[in-house]
Amino acid sequence: MPKEKVTTTKLREMKKDGQKFAMVTAYDYPTAQLVDQSEIEMILVGDSLGMVMLGYDSTVPVTMDEMIHHIKAVVRGAPHTFVVGDLPFGSYNVSVEQAIENSTRILKEGGADCVKLEGGFPVVETVRALVRAGIPVMGHIGLTPQTASQVGGFKVQGKDADTAKRLLEEAVALEEAGIFSLVLECIPAELAKLITERISVPTIGIGAGVHCDGQVLVFHDMLGLFQRFVPKFVKQYANLGSIIKQALNEFHAEVVEEQFPELNHSFSISEEVLAAIKGTTEGR
Repeated sequence: MPKEKVTTTKLREMKKDGQKFAMVTAYDYPTAQLVDQSEIEMILVGDSLGMVMLGYDSTVPVTMDEMIHHIKAVVRGAPHTFVVGDLPFGSYNVSVEQAIENSTRILKEGGADCVKLEGGFPVVETVRALVRAGIPVMGHIGLTPQTASQVGGFKVQGKDADTAKRLLEEAVALEEAGIFSLVLECIPAELAKLITERISVPTIGIGAGVHCDGQVLVFHDMLGLFQRFVPKFVKQYANLGSIIKQALNEFHAEVVEEQFPELNHSFSISEEVLAAIKGTTEGR
């Protein structure tokens, strides 16, 4: 029996009832299928695909066309899971009109259930306009990878009083603008707890402690498939990278030693057909 797909309303109800939920990234059809067969409620098709799938050094180079391409594949693979489409850097920064146009693409062309964008006060009016246009929006504050260089790199945010106060105020402002949920990335657990208690929409933590309403991890991080680096907040639930490398080396060894393919991996023809073929070739 397939799981029931959550809605933005259901997520609010889950927060109200104290029911936790989980989100993971997915960037392709087979991964999305696996998530869809699990109990995970949400998939984020994040611009992290630039680093995880495309080998970029950051998320900044990711384009709208690349996002749409991956979102479509995930939506096809996960019909019973709520899919979040990330707005990449430069796709909502120029104007409200640009943000609405690109968000509409993510919903219409990609088939996602909502969009996610990064930022606090600078994007409040953009969020307000998107919501007025009928587009569900997930916010994202704290460490915002698209603009990490502006906040001192990939490090914890909100450790001093001024920054922490600003993040709390941004969370409230984004809620008032109409977001239905908020990602809190790399902020102190105590601050995440304050924000989660202050706003009525669900918070989703990534490196933000246990008090958030939900948690998100990158699929390839939690399963040991991305080996360039492992963030402190990641728990590896499996190390599939090592298993895959072992399997590849076993395949290579069996090919070299003529142990693969075996008879049961091969196809055959009858003796009569074989004799006919041999007779034809021998007559030349």
